[in-house]
Amino acid sequence: MSTPAKAQPNAAVGRTFTLTDDQTGKSYKLPVIEGTQGPAVIDVRKLYAESGYFTFDPSFSSTGSCKSALTYIDGDEGILMHRGYTIEDLAEKSTFLEVAYLLLNGELPNRAQLDKFTRDITYHTMVHEQINYFFRGFRRDAHPMAVLCGVMGALSAFYHDSLDIHDARQREISAHRLIAKLPTLAAMSYKYSVGQPFMYPRNDLTIAENFLYMCFAVPAEPYKVNPILADAMDKIFILHADHEQNASTSTVRLAGSSQANPFACVAAGIASLWGPSHGGANQAVLEMLYEIKSKDRIPEFLARAKDKNDSFRLMGFGHRVYKNFDPRAGVLKKAAHDVLHDLGKTNDPLLEIAIELERIALQDDYFVQRKLFPNVDFYSGIILKAMGFPLSMFTVLFAVARTVGWIAQWKEMIEEPDLRIGRPRQLYTGPTKRPYVVVDKR
Repeated sequence: MSTPAKAQPNAAVGRTFTLTDDQTGKSYKLPVIEGTQGPAVIDVRKLYAESGYFTFDPSFSSTGSCKSALTYIDGDEGILMHRGYTIEDLAEKSTFLEVAYLLLNGELPNRAQLDKFTRDITYHTMVHEQINYFFRGFRRDAHPMAVLCGVMGALSAFYHDSLDIHDARQREISAHRLIAKLPTLAAMSYKYSVGQPFMYPRNDLTIAENFLYMCFAVPAEPYKVNPILADAMDKIFILHADHEQNASTSTVRLAGSSQANPFACVAAGIASLWGPSHGGANQAVLEMLYEIKSKDRIPEFLARAKDKNDSFRLMGFGHRVYKNFDPRAGVLKKAAHDVLHDLGKTNDPLLEIAIELERIALQDDYFVQRKLFPNVDFYSGIILKAMGFPLSMFTVLFAVARTVGWIAQWKEMIEEPDLRIGRPRQLYTGPTKRPYVVVDKR
């Protein structure tokens, strides 16, 4: 089939896009739908019924799977907005719970709304006491993401009173529980992996402060939350809260389209996020720094990164979506340097490599011309390492932040009046019909 370069206008029904079958000469006019920003889309929902053709788009890189009013990304211009607010403004002026409210409800909260929302989240941070015993079924050396995925899936067995997805109030309660309990479960996964007792959440702390407290406090001594670390953690949560229709978000939506409960849907999102091509990017940054080993080897690895025949790649530089710069990186760059300075970690050999690598890459014409700037994963990896989190926890922290986006996307989808179960099509390339031969004659 051939397609004209430009859409064909139709005054009666708006713009249309014409597809022509070269074999039959028959043409099909498809509606063009405009969003409020970004590229228009060609509505192919009736294409198969009218033509007998499906579209073919492996990895869905050119397919719009849904309508959404949550997040807008312009990768060429380096723009990321939630509900019309730039990520830079939100990270500088807002808090994670304000952003969570915005994603869930469409508008930033006023003071009374924020106070109520904060209280609703805070008083859901504890988990059912029997979940403590659930953890004992895992090996001590289990990966925290494996533990988190399993425990999240089990939450629907503990909270039966908010599983009716058709009840708006129950959807709201589930959203609050997920946002509140993920940090607690993530901290418990960490504590379990290092053999320390669980620390119960405190209602006098912010969500970022509480998470640091539950991860690093111990019963034997008082723990004072470092405000610079708490601020950096809050920014990490904001910057990872939602990122449009990525793999894990699409997974949550697809699972939710079957009307599965939200706890099961988020567990599916966690499983998808676990993949190294998705949530493991900041972990890959640290693994790269371990491979470089020392500052004097940086030129060697930069040369390897420029060599097309070498498999080595600079992790944390450039981005699949952002072809110019990652708007989240600038925010975390300052936070990373603040954290390193406050903790006195500027002499940490690994972090020294990261700082020097950043400096050289930002001045190297090869990387500048190709716009391979440090991205959010580069700086978040540095911050988490400086805070004392092991590599195995990096993706877990990503899940804590992204749960807000997952549940907001799930809620938006469930409230669509024309919701249908997701059912991608395929291009079959297997054998055609053939006779069955009994086992003794094969």
